[in-house]
Amino acid sequence: MKDRDLSNAVINILSKDSDHNYNYKQIASVLGVKDPFVRKRIVSVLAQLTKDGQLDEISRGKYQIKNASKELNGHLQFVSKGGAYFISPKIPKDIYVHPSNLKNSLNGDHVLIRTTHFKGKSEGKVVKIIERIKKEYTGIIEKSKDTCFFIPDDRMVKTHFYIDKKHINGAKNGQKVRVKFLSWPKNVKSPQAAVIDIIGNPGELNVEMNSILSEYGFPLKFPPSVENEVALVDLPNYKLEAKKRLDFRDKTTFTIDPNDAKDFDDALSIDVFDNGITEVGIHIADVGHFVQENSELDNEAFLRANSVYLVDRVIPMLPEKLSNELCSLRPNEDKLTFSAVFQINDKAEVIKSWFGKTIIHSDQRFTYDQAQEIIEGKDHQLSKEINSLNGIARILRAERLKEGALNVESSEVRFEIDQHGEPIGTYLKISKQAHQLIEEFMLLANKQVAIKMGKPAKNKFITPFIYRIHDDPSDEKLSDLNIYLESMGYKIIREKNKPISLSLNEVMKKAKEKKELHLIAPMVIRSMSKAVYSSENIGHYGLAFQYYTHFTSPIRRYADLIVHRKLLNCIQKKQTHLNSNQDLEHTCNHLSKMEKQATDAERASIKYMQVKFLSKKIGEKFSGLISGITDWGIYIELDENKCEGMVTLSSMKDDQYFYDSESQMMVGYHKKKTFKLGQEVNVMVKRTDLFKRQIDFILID
Repeated sequence: MKDRDLSNAVINILSKDSDHNYNYKQIASVLGVKDPFVRKRIVSVLAQLTKDGQLDEISRGKYQIKNASKELNGHLQFVSKGGAYFISPKIPKDIYVHPSNLKNSLNGDHVLIRTTHFKGKSEGKVVKIIERIKKEYTGIIEKSKDTCFFIPDDRMVKTHFYIDKKHINGAKNGQKVRVKFLSWPKNVKSPQAAVIDIIGNPGELNVEMNSILSEYGFPLKFPPSVENEVALVDLPNYKLEAKKRLDFRDKTTFTIDPNDAKDFDDALSIDVFDNGITEVGIHIADVGHFVQENSELDNEAFLRANSVYLVDRVIPMLPEKLSNELCSLRPNEDKLTFSAVFQINDKAEVIKSWFGKTIIHSDQRFTYDQAQEIIEGKDHQLSKEINSLNGIARILRAERLKEGALNVESSEVRFEIDQHGEPIGTYLKISKQAHQLIEEFMLLANKQVAIKMGKPAKNKFITPFIYRIHDDPSDEKLSDLNIYLESMGYKIIREKNKPISLSLNEVMKKAKEKKELHLIAPMVIRSMSKAVYSSENIGHYGLAFQYYTHFTSPIRRYADLIVHRKLLNCIQKKQTHLNSNQDLEHTCNHLSKMEKQATDAERASIKYMQVKFLSKKIGEKFSGLISGITDWGIYIELDENKCEGMVTLSSMKDDQYFYDSESQMMVGYHKKKTFKLGQEVNVMVKRTDLFKRQIDFILID
């Protein structure tokens, strides 16, 4: 091969993969060159091409095509420290966009970028804004004599909006409002917006919660068309329905739910046969009976996609007449259900299954606390039944974990709120056996429905279906997680032919013993891929299931309602309007998006309540653990109430500190004092900011 041909071959390789750099060995491998002489010629060619300005030597011996650029379209995800990341399914790694290259874009915008290279790394430059994804924002009005600006609550929006006088619409200075984005003309500093709704005065709990809902795109009330439609929904004719359904009203049946639950969407029945086989019925509210496909109610439920659970309220997917009354499986009432019924042997193996419409009559409603007391030995007329179900659930759970399911035990912070909506205390919601009992049977139903709908069988047509999928974690994220764990004295052990989840479970078991699980568990979760809905089944890594879906909560999740309709049509050998994977995938993307927004809204409400709770404790001292370290400070989680705040770098006056990313420690430049993840520290509450939802601590001895 002539030098000219070799040069062209090298340029061709680097041009095809312009985002990556290669050394001479990698190029030789691509070319299939093993001759030592030719490999030396590749080194010379690389040096000459660099000298000629066609290549960049990114680091010693590693080369990249010079000024390689291409155009890509995708979405922007802004970051708090400035700039944004360009995200697209077409690229393996997100591309950073410097603030100077954002071209009047906003967080979430659909954009066209051109890739560039800076200091050996790929960067992007926005060349066109294709679509403004977010059209409405919540925030505060700031008025002066001559001007009016809007300050968004969303901290990822790095600019204020200009409000023309004709678009103020009665809003007063300092009020929380909702605005509509109008335009962002070229060479104008601020985008323009119009006030479309006045939410109220900042600091009032109802205003702040409504503001959070509005910020994440959830409506505060149902449209009149939906309310009118719901008003016409009557109680079903149970006598008539009983003739069409399998009747479970004579079976021992009960619900187990949180203390404050009003929408009971699942119930369990149990019947023990003479041969020792246990029949377990998992009965789910038959929402599809009341919500007709393509009705106003159905369309609104689809748009909302799920109920939203804030610290002090629930914003239901369905109006209360349905969610809390007609559909809710309340005790001592006949109710319509869609059931998964299993015959289970003493090894907790499903030997027979049945799916279909049923009618039930719940004998009793238990809270989780009441069920737990029975499991722990309290006598009750249904003690035998509950303990029998718990025994099966424990075997099912053990089998899941044996197969590699992640065992992420995480406690959730809950607030005690007085009659005025003020937080007066905190407590931890801990998963106990009663919670796990319900969880295992819901998992079983979801898994078996997915198997029925998706597992290939001879002469069986696989209809397009909604799966709940969870991809394997990437090697990069696992590597980052291991660095974090090693900084806290733990390590992921990779064993041949064994899932990495088994090692992660062992780490979390040790962390629980050392009372560090609340620090470890969130990081393990963050290292995982996000569980989403999809028409393409790839299995569920976290649960170690090959087939999984959502069937058990149609009152609060629209995905489950679709699954009910799909399953019913399969049983009846019919087809739905969602007949193609393409149609269904569009639906799945919407459901996944809205699920994330609901989760973000819940977290925002928790953070607001944490700030509000600690705003009355300025100057008070607490102990806590370091939960995160960044270039700009140390995050501390308080032991007493699990509120999280920051010690800023600027407040650490005893030395000049810097963040050592390799060791993941904050290190004093002169005194060499260090702060590491999981370390116990004492802090004092310095300030709180309800608008920014921020808590500032200062370290104390």
